[in-house]
Amino acid sequence: MAATKDSGVQVDLSLTGMSCNACAASIEKGLNKLDGVTAAVNFATESARINFASGATTPSALIDTVASLGYGARLLADTTPEMLDAETNQRVTMLLTRLTVSVVLAIPVVLLSMVANLEFRNWQWFALALSTPVVTWGAWPFHRAALMNLRHRATTMDTLISIGIVAATSWSVWAIIWGDALEITYRGSAQTMNMGLKKMAGDSSHIYLEVAVAVTVFLLAGRYFEARAKRRAGDALRSLLALGARHATIIKNGEEQTIDAALVRVGDVIVVRPGEIIPTDGVVEQGASALDDSMLTGESVPVDVKPGSVVTGTTINLTGRLIMRATRVGAETTFAQITRLVRDAQTTKAPVQRLADRVSGIFVPTVIGLSIATFIGWFFVGSSTSDAFTAAVAVLIIACPCALGLATPTALMVGSGRAAQMGIVIKGVDVLQSTRRIDTVVFDKTGTITTGVMQLVDIICTQSSTRSEVLLYAGALEHASEHPVARAIASAARTELGQLPDVTDFESSPGMGTSGVVDGHKVMVGRESLFDKTLVIIPRDLREALAKARSAGNTAVLVVVDGGVKAVCVVADQPKVSSADAIAELRKLGLRPVLLTGDNQATAIAIAQQVGIDTDEQHVIAGVLPDEKVRVVSDLQQRGYAVAMVGDGVNDAAALAQADVGIAMGTGTDVAMHASDLTIVSGDLRLVADAILLSRATLRTITANVFWAFAYNTAAIPLAALGYLNPMWAGLAMAFSSIFVVTNSLRLRTTKLTQHTAFVHATR
Repeated sequence: MAATKDSGVQVDLSLTGMSCNACAASIEKGLNKLDGVTAAVNFATESARINFASGATTPSALIDTVASLGYGARLLADTTPEMLDAETNQRVTMLLTRLTVSVVLAIPVVLLSMVANLEFRNWQWFALALSTPVVTWGAWPFHRAALMNLRHRATTMDTLISIGIVAATSWSVWAIIWGDALEITYRGSAQTMNMGLKKMAGDSSHIYLEVAVAVTVFLLAGRYFEARAKRRAGDALRSLLALGARHATIIKNGEEQTIDAALVRVGDVIVVRPGEIIPTDGVVEQGASALDDSMLTGESVPVDVKPGSVVTGTTINLTGRLIMRATRVGAETTFAQITRLVRDAQTTKAPVQRLADRVSGIFVPTVIGLSIATFIGWFFVGSSTSDAFTAAVAVLIIACPCALGLATPTALMVGSGRAAQMGIVIKGVDVLQSTRRIDTVVFDKTGTITTGVMQLVDIICTQSSTRSEVLLYAGALEHASEHPVARAIASAARTELGQLPDVTDFESSPGMGTSGVVDGHKVMVGRESLFDKTLVIIPRDLREALAKARSAGNTAVLVVVDGGVKAVCVVADQPKVSSADAIAELRKLGLRPVLLTGDNQATAIAIAQQVGIDTDEQHVIAGVLPDEKVRVVSDLQQRGYAVAMVGDGVNDAAALAQADVGIAMGTGTDVAMHASDLTIVSGDLRLVADAILLSRATLRTITANVFWAFAYNTAAIPLAALGYLNPMWAGLAMAFSSIFVVTNSLRLRTTKLTQHTAFVHATR
């Protein structure tokens, strides 16, 4: 629980028991009825953010309010990842068990009902025995949701599903016990039932158990796959937490003690050795080293620190031993703030309500009303109760959303399968709905547009030296160092020369460079500051080369052998081969690319020029930290842009969650992938355009499926109400709409994508 400037108190709740967006809306409505309370409920993250005036209510009262609505709630701060895992795993297991049992029992019911040659005398009793567990225990999640909605005078698709299952089953039981169902002959003989399109109200010879079990199985399958997807909802936060230090070494009473990192307090003196994670924010008091702070900035170049330097928790100490003093701990650290940014962005993102739930607000009560009106109408015009009941049931069955249950899962199944072949992971239908509106694509630089690995891009030699000579000495020396710049030079030397000589008397000067002896020659590689005390004279042309390289955003170091300057080595993080093509493809789609990076402006502009992004301040935004990345994305959204964010690092996670569509590189961190909506497994940026194209195609298919699922059945409702369509034809029409939905979804396998993807698949 935290105080807020505007609303007094803010509290986050973890919710359980929701089955659709209508449940979230019900909870939100109930909470907002409380005086002084403003609540926003997110179905996707199963959480609620509540602001209330001080003294207006209490967290326990809010939890009680949610409980009174039929759902579970607890403080998000009291909710551990293990608790969430247990709950989601329990739901997935429950749905899988119900689905498996229902499928096994439903198959013989459908076969007996649809294949005349399989029928035997009194097979209806056998079908009823198999159907009963399916329509009661198997369909209980739908019945339970319908009953809960009924308590709050609300209707959703669960309401219509439950009524349809109950109606089909009730009709069948009535037909078997009191009707003429048992009089149907079997084994392919001519049945007594007239299948023509004419008034047939009153015919009680057919049962509709196959309709009831089929609807149950289809909808359970959809809920099961949805639950599996939601099981990953908390992975982003869990992955973030996994990055933090588990232990810290503090100096107390002159002795080193290892304690849990969570027990560190402000003012504690902490020892951090090379390779260890800095446990909390603080200031260096002794020692010098290079830190890998790519978690914060996303940049591969390490940051040199010395006494007085501010260091951030979860960054990695690369070289020297540091003694630091803790200045911020717990929820006040930068790492905790990044975690909070990811959670906030996910919680405050406006939920994209599923189309079926939106339409059901009108469709469901309308269908129920029509069914009741049909019964009353037939009854009062002098027809028998049997006639009236038959027509009313026909209305419910024709409107029963079997095809609607298939509309989204089948399109997602085919679309996601097609995407998986291309190396694209799509998380769900909400992503597809958001992707349709995208007009701006914001790119992180390091690891997204660039390789994320420092490479030797140039060597400017003096007239008295050669490239091979420089690589031999510099490569051998830098091979002994773990610094990213050193690794780039050593890697290039090994590639071009092969075996390198050994180095002796190696010495590393943090923030300046390295020195040592190679084949009897004193070799030094580093910044100008390394040579301040050695009186090394740097030629004018090499000074100009240093300035030119750095103005382009690259890293440049000097190579000195036996006191004489031999060359300038230029190291940089280069764009991926696919980056320029990817930007060109996005421009063809009418999308605007923007570069957003924690690196300096010169480097950002240089990279933008190489890949085809405009270099003005609207399209290149440099020097930003994680919270600023979120702000930039948010500002673009407030200006009316629909933003896709493409990134790969922990520092991108909050911005990925804030964006309308987050696209992560599969070659990046788990945190980025969990916070995103789409993942490009291979890291090939050209697939971003394909992901957008495929997402749009899948959404169009889902929209068409939902429309026809409603249209077919809705068009037939008047026929059923007037008695021209008995329940058998109603079931047939529903089956036909289901076939159409599946067939339409299969068209996604031939979706036209970019030439790059076509080439990739042609060469496999």
